[in-house]
Amino acid sequence: MARRTKADETVPVERPLQLDADMSDHAQRRPYAVIDIGSNSVRVVVYDELGRAPLPRFNEKSMCSLGEGLAETGAIAADNFRRGVEAVRRFRAIAEAMGATRIDITATEAVRRASNGPDFVAAVAAHAGLQIRVLSGDEEAHFAAQGVISGLFRPVGLVGDMGGGSLEVAEALDDRVGDHTVSLPLGALPVRTLLRDGDQAAKARIDALLRENLPPVLTEPVFYAVGGGFRALAKAHLWAAESPVRVVHGYSVPADEIRAFAKQLWHLPPEKLARMPGVASRRVPTLPAAAILMERLIKHLGPERIVFSALGLREGWLYAQLPAAERYLDPLVEGARLFGLHLARVPAFATALARWTEDLFPGEVAADKRLRLAVCAVSDLAWRDHPDVRAEESFRRLLQFPFIGLDHAERVFIALAIHARYAGQLDARWVKSAVSLLSPSLRRRAMILGRVILLGYRFSGGVPEILADAHLRVGADTVRLEVGTAGRVPDSEVVGDRLKLLADAIGVRRTEVVQRP
Repeated sequence: MARRTKADETVPVERPLQLDADMSDHAQRRPYAVIDIGSNSVRVVVYDELGRAPLPRFNEKSMCSLGEGLAETGAIAADNFRRGVEAVRRFRAIAEAMGATRIDITATEAVRRASNGPDFVAAVAAHAGLQIRVLSGDEEAHFAAQGVISGLFRPVGLVGDMGGGSLEVAEALDDRVGDHTVSLPLGALPVRTLLRDGDQAAKARIDALLRENLPPVLTEPVFYAVGGGFRALAKAHLWAAESPVRVVHGYSVPADEIRAFAKQLWHLPPEKLARMPGVASRRVPTLPAAAILMERLIKHLGPERIVFSALGLREGWLYAQLPAAERYLDPLVEGARLFGLHLARVPAFATALARWTEDLFPGEVAADKRLRLAVCAVSDLAWRDHPDVRAEESFRRLLQFPFIGLDHAERVFIALAIHARYAGQLDARWVKSAVSLLSPSLRRRAMILGRVILLGYRFSGGVPEILADAHLRVGADTVRLEVGTAGRVPDSEVVGDRLKLLADAIGVRRTEVVQRP
């Protein structure tokens, strides 16, 4: 149990970290949809459920450009107004056809600033039957920070969400959002306008706004980057750096490296940007704006690392709808449970594996335990595949799977452990690049965990009761498998081979299998 101080009282916080095979509570949940009306786009995401680790079933946006020309006219242009209302009508129809029983809809900078914003809200209510929640700048910053809190493991630092019309900044403090939030007119559209007057004028204006509104950072020196423009910057850097993991969420990079890369980007002409690997054509017009803003933020705030988050306002809004107890569930473990146990032959075996491995690594801390539980949860995902491809296909799949609550190195750990569970070797050509993200000790730990799980499946036949009646003993030079009367001593050569693989991973020479009385 963790504890945190709120005002003058100390509030106990339960952080359950366990693998529960009972999915009956989730079986009755229905899809849930969020429509987000921004300055550039109207987007709908239909999630598989309103839960701690929801998977998007449908994700689409319509580029309605509600914020286009807003600075000059003060109003949403008529054609964009119409397109925005039509997009919401279509998205409601899709969400309902997919079985969503709840559709929430929020609007941000463009609608709250426009003189005809109330008219847009009324038109959506009349033609689409949905009531928009128009968020203030502070609320937008708050929910963006909650999105980061919901999608990363206990983040502490400053969150910056660059939207089409504004930049929202707030503090993420482990399980809560800090008291101070800021909303600045530094979204993609206004920064593009500033760049028309030249780089130096744009830098001067951005710097002035940051100096006037962003006080010195007193949190950890981490900046969490949220929003489409920053995600596009991350994708471009992933390709340029030839990263073995091409996933934006949880991508952590030294700040000086991102700052240097951002400087390169905003000086490139559009035709060169369009030819860069990882840069979507629709992002070419706004990528320089994201790049110059990131560069100036790093200069002003001085963070040591930039961590990119694919989760922001929508997910923060979703997170806020959950009961308090569910918000404290671990997102990685919950996501692995929902994904892995659904595919397993015997869902309860994952829970048995979690118990069987709980004493495997002495001194295991919560950050390590959650990885072990996630590996146990997805340990049977490839049983339908051909044996010759299980290790490779599982590794590739898990490396890119849309889990939340983890960084790139943790993705590699889970993928490598499951690769070892399917008897994959550490020197396989498809793992060499990715495992460079792990320290030697973490590679060894992943291999041991995977080999233990492989052995568990093999000698028990995937029967939880047989596994529960067995124990592993690791001595100075021997690995011993002690089997209870429920399983008896296996005489299979394959079991012996799996035990030898485990001994090799641990670094001992002898193995033995005995039956306990």
